[in-house]
Amino acid sequence: MAFNLLKGKKGIIFGALDEKSIAWKAALKAYEEGASIVLTNAPIALRMGTIHELSEKTGNAPVIGADATSLEDLENLYKSAVENFGGGIDFILHSIGMSPNVRKGRSYGDLNYEWMIKALDVSAISFHKLMQVAEKMDIMNEWGSIVGLSYIAAQRTFPDYSDMAQAKAMLESIARSYGYRFGKSKHVRVNTISQSPTVTTAGSGVGGFDTFLDYSEKMSPLGNATAEECANYIIALFSDLTRKVTMQNLMHDGGFSSSGMTEELIQDLKKK
Repeated sequence: MAFNLLKGKKGIIFGALDEKSIAWKAALKAYEEGASIVLTNAPIALRMGTIHELSEKTGNAPVIGADATSLEDLENLYKSAVENFGGGIDFILHSIGMSPNVRKGRSYGDLNYEWMIKALDVSAISFHKLMQVAEKMDIMNEWGSIVGLSYIAAQRTFPDYSDMAQAKAMLESIARSYGYRFGKSKHVRVNTISQSPTVTTAGSGVGGFDTFLDYSEKMSPLGNATAEECANYIIALFSDLTRKVTMQNLMHDGGFSSSGMTEELIQDLKKK
């Protein structure tokens, strides 16, 4: 059921790869709620994914390739988006994350530091870059909203998440720092969402994912938040209903982050 929460709004969705991705579901929901969108991803991701199918489902939304770590690509993306919309941008979703160390199974005590720097650039510094370029080009409309996707590993240690934990911690810090700056200059709010472990192409690449998904489900009184439910939360943050929410890392995890122990887990451990 649609509520026209984004009627007349225009936005850019970074990172939709396939129908499992949160960005994909957020794009569908934004369109359903009345928004016009531009879809973007790195050129290699555009070749690997099925984003053009998503475009067809969202009013033939323009698909513009852009490496979010490239200032030149971001400038070209924003210029094309503004021309397409005939005006400024109301919302941006940053759904980008990648660690070569995680992908290649490198131990945390044996990191390749060049790969770590790449992970920080792609997963966190790109968040700063997309906002810095947006500010310099003055493309954001007053009371706009920018959201990045994070994970609780920014605050707690989880096996096999490796240097992505540092990337997410940096992402959340950037949201606070740029949220203050953008809030003062144009009333643009900046937040991150700390999502439950979610069955996406990226999330499933973390070692022991299935086991942790089960553990998280048993530790969350409301159960794990799905990608579809995360998309709903993203839309709420894009809407005018959350105009005074900014510089926050918002937990969307079914209560996992506030649970010390649950009955389900106790019963599970008793069996052993």
